[in-house]
Amino acid sequence: MINPKTGRVHTSYHQAVTATGRLSSTDPNLQNIPVRNEEGRRIRQAFIAPEDYVIVSADYSQIELRIMAHLSRDKGLLTAFAEGKDIHRATAAEVFGLPLDSVSSEQRRSAKAINFGLIYGMSAFGLARQLNIPRKEAQKYMDLYFERYPGVLEYMERTRAQAKEQGYVETLDGRRLYLPDIKSSNGARRAGAERAAINARCRGRLRILSSGR
Repeated sequence: MINPKTGRVHTSYHQAVTATGRLSSTDPNLQNIPVRNEEGRRIRQAFIAPEDYVIVSADYSQIELRIMAHLSRDKGLLTAFAEGKDIHRATAAEVFGLPLDSVSSEQRRSAKAINFGLIYGMSAFGLARQLNIPRKEAQKYMDLYFERYPGVLEYMERTRAQAKEQGYVETLDGRRLYLPDIKSSNGARRAGAERAAINARCRGRLRILSSGR
């Protein structure tokens, strides 16, 4: 794993492996080093800059939600971003029925899970498991979310319908993700294909942004 010439670990990045063109990393996979456990944190500490250099880390703020606002043209999401609001706090206020300044850190974390989970097609069962709450309560949160951001639900429904009609979805730059299970009689496989359809368009645009094209 350690390069004999440089004495360093070098990963390999691939642009043509995933259907959306999103970068993947192998030998070793350095894109998915755990951050929430001690082992992962220790591995990350091993990466240091040479003398007189620094390692710079940059991240787009809530980029997936901004892309969803663009794709869905949902007025609530567009307004929230235009006004510079913390979208997770704003969602928590709507879902939990609280004033914006009364939202706790824990409620914001729950809203973050709701925001990112639902834009990628998470089910009530999946949300309940992630938040450790009853499924009925998770469904209530989902209903409130889509009531607040109806454009997101409409966009998802359009994407599912188009995927079923065509058998594939296409990213902004013409990459196609074919979905053989989109009409499957197996509910789990069909739901997985529907989630993949929604994911592809969002992640395809994210890949274009992150590659600087």
